[in-house]
Amino acid sequence: MTDQGKTHFRKAFDSPYLSSADITEPTMLTVSRVSLEPDHTKKTRDLFNTAHFVEKELRPGEKLKPMILNATNSKMMRNLTGSAFLEDWQNVRITVYVEPNVKFGKESVEGLRISSKAPARNTLTPANAKQWEAAKAAFKRDGNLDAVLSRVDISAEHQEQIKAECEQVDA
Repeated sequence: MTDQGKTHFRKAFDSPYLSSADITEPTMLTVSRVSLEPDHTKKTRDLFNTAHFVEKELRPGEKLKPMILNATNSKMMRNLTGSAFLEDWQNVRITVYVEPNVKFGKESVEGLRISSKAPARNTLTPANAKQWEAAKAAFKRDGNLDAVLSRVDISAEHQEQIKAECEQVDA
């Protein structure tokens, strides 16, 4: 029996931050920005490196919360980006997973970790009709493919094909 669809007991303790209770499997996310922010739980006056994401939902209908980057995850972001500066940690694809035995004081708890390997990106081609149509809709809406390119790779040839197909429909 899997844990998919079950409710983690920590969901009862509503947190403004992403937690191990939210991540049910390794999850690919795109960091939109990281900033030093005060603790939104109001339990401390500490400042935290806080990652915000391009994706708005973790799963359909479930809002994606920002993630506090502890020292371990901050070092991983430095390693992935090649920079120790928060301002350089934008538009970075990461995989977040749950590590079952993270030391927290004298206890071992579940903790969020960022994988040392950047997630592989999908390549969009016309063969994937649903994503292709979504890319065309995004181009029509935004006038560019920036939002699409933040999530998938598209060859220059296929980018031109999307633009041409959108122009044909508009003509």
